[in-house]
Amino acid sequence: MFELGQLFKLGQLVMTTGVSDEVSGDIEFTKFITNSLRRHVNGDWGDMSSGDKEENNLSLKEGNLRIFSAYKDARFPKIWIITEADRSATTILFPEEY
Repeated sequence: MFELGQLFKLGQLVMTTGVSDEVSGDIEFTKFITNSLRRHVNGDWGDMSSGDKEENNLSLKEGNLRIFSAYKDARFPKIWIITEADRSATTILFPEEY
């Protein structure tokens, strides 16, 4: 799905109803989602605290913690991307849907 440099598997890719509704009606938002997923899988954790970024990096080494990223763009609502600890699934959601 992404370039060879990806750091981990995404597993099954799912999105909440809110994100799905936005994707279905806005090609630019869809591009934002795709770019954010690319950043996530390549270790760019987006708009996270330094502590959260360190936890994601530890999860890459240990492989037993979830990976959590946040991305925002002035044109779109903030999104979260969460990959489960076992790498079985990655969910894209709006923070208010958590």
